[in-house]
Amino acid sequence: MRKGLHKANKEPRAWQRMLSGRRLDLLDPSPMDIEIEDIAHGLARVARWNGQTIGEHAFSVAQHSVVVEEICVHIQPDLEPRWRLAALLHDASEYVIGDMISPFKAALGYDYKLFEERLEHAIHTRFGLPAKVPAAVKKLIKRADRACAFFEATQLAGFALAESIEFFDAPPEGYDLRIQPLSAAQAQLGYVQRYQALSQALEAE
Repeated sequence: MRKGLHKANKEPRAWQRMLSGRRLDLLDPSPMDIEIEDIAHGLARVARWNGQTIGEHAFSVAQHSVVVEEICVHIQPDLEPRWRLAALLHDASEYVIGDMISPFKAALGYDYKLFEERLEHAIHTRFGLPAKVPAAVKKLIKRADRACAFFEATQLAGFALAESIEFFDAPPEGYDLRIQPLSAAQAQLGYVQRYQALSQALEAE
């Protein structure tokens, strides 16, 4: 009886073990337990649009993030490497919590947003970025994010052109994208390589 009561009263596990061996506390994430390899591995296996896309491979959050950073630079060619890194990492929290579609995030409300922000702040601290990026940079990343979503919606998720423009706006002038979803291994490698290039650019500043 006591053994059963002990199990019933035991606190639920609130950490996740990563392949690197790190144990990330989901309720109080420490920057010391965050590794780029874990992020890349996780994001390469998280599907955009809940996997409701055409093609042999899902379009991963890792591949999406690389595209968003590229679009940011198209819009603002002189963007500093640190903010380009922020763009690459804009969905990094999803390596833990997955990619929830916007309507579901809205339904979950503020508590979910707070949880997501806490994890994002820990990720930024780990990689030498401010916990909160400047409003102008955040706006730029959001614009690039929506532009990428426009292409994903029309090419992969079955949206009509007019419908995509209604929900995501038209993409920035002069930018075009033909999406070919990569395998998880390819997306993971591409994400890590982009991180390494941006990290080297930061060190050279």
